[in-house]
Amino acid sequence: MDDLVSLKPWMARNDERGEIRMNFTKMHGLGNDFICLDHFLFPPQIDYSEIAYRLCHRQFGIGGDGLIAILPSQKADARMRIFNPDGSEPEMCGNGIRCFARYVYDAGYIKKDSFYVETLAGVLKVELEVNEGDVRGVTVNMGEPFLNPEKIPVLAGSDRAVGEDIEACNTKMKFTAVSMGNPHCVIFVEDLNTLDFAGLGPVIETHPLFPKKTNVEFVQIDNPGEITIKVWERGAGPTLACGTGASASVIAAALEGRTGRQVTVHLPGGDLKINWAEDNHVYMTGPATYVFRGTLIEDKQ
Repeated sequence: MDDLVSLKPWMARNDERGEIRMNFTKMHGLGNDFICLDHFLFPPQIDYSEIAYRLCHRQFGIGGDGLIAILPSQKADARMRIFNPDGSEPEMCGNGIRCFARYVYDAGYIKKDSFYVETLAGVLKVELEVNEGDVRGVTVNMGEPFLNPEKIPVLAGSDRAVGEDIEACNTKMKFTAVSMGNPHCVIFVEDLNTLDFAGLGPVIETHPLFPKKTNVEFVQIDNPGEITIKVWERGAGPTLACGTGASASVIAAALEGRTGRQVTVHLPGGDLKINWAEDNHVYMTGPATYVFRGTLIEDKQ
């Protein structure tokens, strides 16, 4: 068991000092960082949205791209809930589920290297690469992509939103929409270095074409087997990595004939391997890393 994993109850009160203490573990997948609250043995009734909004703040909280609640499940081996810094709850997070999978294995809650995780996007299978008890990598069966506009959702004029028109910041572009349990708007660009990322990202995230907002991926094709992307994440903004975004980008690139179906995705935080297999499932492989564990202390006096 990794010495960074805490198995103590998630919260304790010190009546003498009037303090509330909350144990947490910080993890990241390619720099996409998460505050993990271990509620597997002690699932409380709390408002995760409000806690995520406070704890993810990088000046007044712990800081993170999201908060992960580690919970028991009645339909899988474990249940993951994830919350954005704005308190919203997305359906899935590819980097988050790799961190989740490593945590529950290291904690001893699950004693096998292949198991199932309940998410809002469905029950997903994860496989761990374990060497002498150490998790070296995690492969996630991300499931089948949704291309039907109603399921993404996106307002489109055909049965697939491939190469559709969109305008933002007085710029006309083409996009392909994909859902990996959460919506993605994939836009191909010639050069990421000349992109107005900070300007276009939030405008497209909230574009009227996407009724539930959207994640935005700007993709540069390096060669048929490699792409480089920058991600504006729905509810979080710029992120160093996004597993569902990498998956959606490969699907969009393959649909448009720009790449094959097995692609290395270069993100600011590192690389992911994406395979859109013949069974129509998307398999994502990448690392999950501990940062630190700690105790948040709130003075209630």
